[in-house]
Amino acid sequence: MRILLTGSSGQLGLTLQQGLAAVGEVLARPRAQLDLADSAQIRRQVRELRPDLIINAGAYTAVDRAESEAELAWRINAEGPGVLAEEAGALGVPLIHFSTDYVFDGSKPGAYLEDDPTAPLNAYGRSKLAGEQALSAVGGQHLILRTSCRYSQHGSNFLLSMLRLLQERDSLSVVADQIGAPTWAGTIAQTTAQLITQWRTGHAGPWGVYHLTAQGETSWFGFASAIAAHLRGQGKRVATLQPIPSSAYPTPAQRPLNSRLDCSRLQQDWHVQLPDW
Repeated sequence: MRILLTGSSGQLGLTLQQGLAAVGEVLARPRAQLDLADSAQIRRQVRELRPDLIINAGAYTAVDRAESEAELAWRINAEGPGVLAEEAGALGVPLIHFSTDYVFDGSKPGAYLEDDPTAPLNAYGRSKLAGEQALSAVGGQHLILRTSCRYSQHGSNFLLSMLRLLQERDSLSVVADQIGAPTWAGTIAQTTAQLITQWRTGHAGPWGVYHLTAQGETSWFGFASAIAAHLRGQGKRVATLQPIPSSAYPTPAQRPLNSRLDCSRLQQDWHVQLPDW
């Protein structure tokens, strides 16, 4: 099986390359080879490669910069996935697309279900929601997997930043009122490989929108505290952590306070197990 993977140089894309190697031949395409902002290039690559499955791990992910680069974020996150969906439909192959908790405004008291009303607070979230809607409008076999608080050993993410800052500084203030489930990119890759295997063996669940995160919940402050405890367990000196509200750390893009996603539908429909954060 030939799998076309977009965004292969990103933190999720790099992890997917490793996780999907046993599932099929991964046709890894970084942005330099397949730019989601270039519709013609997308169509040309898909038609030349003729994959059996398309996985879209590419995205514009600079949440704050998207406020000033909304048009570029829209081309990559909204229009690009729609073109991929059209080409997947023309080939008659499935498309797996990754989305985000930022399609919600975070005002719900509990964990979000897939069918809860969307109301993104920022340009990034609006572009990602439009990408979901573009896939749904095209139809066909597709999975939209909403993730949150992703981290990995690659690129720029909260884990890597905390590992560095906790050892560089004497004290560190971290937001404590944004709640979610930190999710390792490896968990996403492993689950994606399982979904593909179930599809290939005739045990697929229904296509559509699903939530895919680790289980449990914590704040960014709680995540930072866990990282600090890990470093202390290695005998390293770490900064003193101070919890602060989001209002004390203003950013160009407003973020939802509640990013908890209910993953029970994915677990039930596709029989996957997800670890605690």
